[in-house]
Amino acid sequence: MTIIDQIIAWYSAHMNYASITALMTIESSFIPFPSEVVIPPAAFVAGQSESVLCVTGTYPVDVMLIVLFGTLGAMLGAIINYYLSVWLGRPIIYKFADSKLGHLCLLSGEKIQKAEEYFRDHGNMSTFIGRFIPGIRQLISIPAGLARMKMAPFLLYTFLGAFIWNIVLALIGYIAAGQMDTIKQYSHELSVAILIALGAVVLYFVIKKISALLFKR
Repeated sequence: MTIIDQIIAWYSAHMNYASITALMTIESSFIPFPSEVVIPPAAFVAGQSESVLCVTGTYPVDVMLIVLFGTLGAMLGAIINYYLSVWLGRPIIYKFADSKLGHLCLLSGEKIQKAEEYFRDHGNMSTFIGRFIPGIRQLISIPAGLARMKMAPFLLYTFLGAFIWNIVLALIGYIAAGQMDTIKQYSHELSVAILIALGAVVLYFVIKKISALLFKR
């Protein structure tokens, strides 16, 4: 049994708002842990008989609170990454990413560089959009810290991205009924759909802005 399997087994026996927050903090930091095994199972369980769940006191019973506590955990993990990047600096971050311990955390200098390039290409908004991109989601706070992004927009974009993503995961929990393979499939497809929708919104405003400038002439 892998460490992830052991954590999942522990989580199944201790599923509550505190464990959701803790695991989502880990998921959003540099330690690799999939959010798909945290929010969807909790949302699925919360969708069952609330009277039984309230009596046992073991499981969360409010889906909205699951999303909120999951978002709180995601923000805590993002803040950890942000300040580690500020305090350690780029050379140490890259050295750690390429170390044996970094590789155990599924990090590499190449992944950090990819996240930095994404941040440079999309600016502060990348801390929002990056939340929907596999491979970027957990790392986007690192280049934000390296660039010393202002805290207010960092927290706002991180909250919005994590909140929307956790709502998506909660919906998947209802649809997939706790089946992990289906959850992973839906989470990937919905992340692509969200990115397409965001792209369409951005394109709309760009076209609207260009049209307004052209008609002014």
